[in-house]
Amino acid sequence: MPLLTSKANPRFKALQARLKAGGPRRETTLLLGGKLIEAWAEARLTPAGGRLRPVLWLRLEQTDPHPLEATLDVETQVLGEALMRDLAEAGSPPEHALLMELGPEPAGPLAPRVIGAWGIQDPGNLGAILRSAAAFGFQEALLGPGCADPFHPKALRGSMGAAFLMPLRRVDALKPDPGHWYALDGGPGSVPMGQADLSEPLRLWVGNEGHGWQGVELPAGLQRLAIPIQGMESLNAAVAAGIACYEVARRITH
Repeated sequence: MPLLTSKANPRFKALQARLKAGGPRRETTLLLGGKLIEAWAEARLTPAGGRLRPVLWLRLEQTDPHPLEATLDVETQVLGEALMRDLAEAGSPPEHALLMELGPEPAGPLAPRVIGAWGIQDPGNLGAILRSAAAFGFQEALLGPGCADPFHPKALRGSMGAAFLMPLRRVDALKPDPGHWYALDGGPGSVPMGQADLSEPLRLWVGNEGHGWQGVELPAGLQRLAIPIQGMESLNAAVAAGIACYEVARRITH
């Protein structure tokens, strides 16, 4: 099996070119590390997991094959440490990575429990929000304008496989359906979480990390939802989402 060590190698340059596009134009992504690859393998028969199709296994030089490597009908390339580090954009290169092609976004009616992210710019924050939502039983995610790329390798690492468990789709506007629509926000007119109806169908939205919902015109039918806090002006967007998702799950199970 050939070892690629030069950044000028045509095969490596072709790989970089496939990964260059991001956001709505992204057609491929990388699963970095054995744990994330295993998380996808467990979910690959679900609609969300089936959206990603493996096309190329990448293995770090002097690393043993991963058990899954032989089960997938894809080519393997062995990369030198510098090349794997460049692809991962990390100081420590992963031993394994899997190049995936992305299928089309889902369509049709929304799931009963939906998390929404509006203007979440940091891939790690977006990944953490998706991870909390999946952990507490949310079944789908909507991504509004200005959101980070959910299939950026950093977002995938932050979500720890949540992108394989929940269908993700982009929207360009807030258009409430008959469900309960809430925007996490402690400003005037907000409903305290303890008094809110969080029953399904539920659409729970998280605003931008820095300025929340400032400058966003919230449509009729979407209420502001406040998490009671003391001594601080606000919570981190991912932390607030985790608390709200937990409260939803707590009510359903009690």
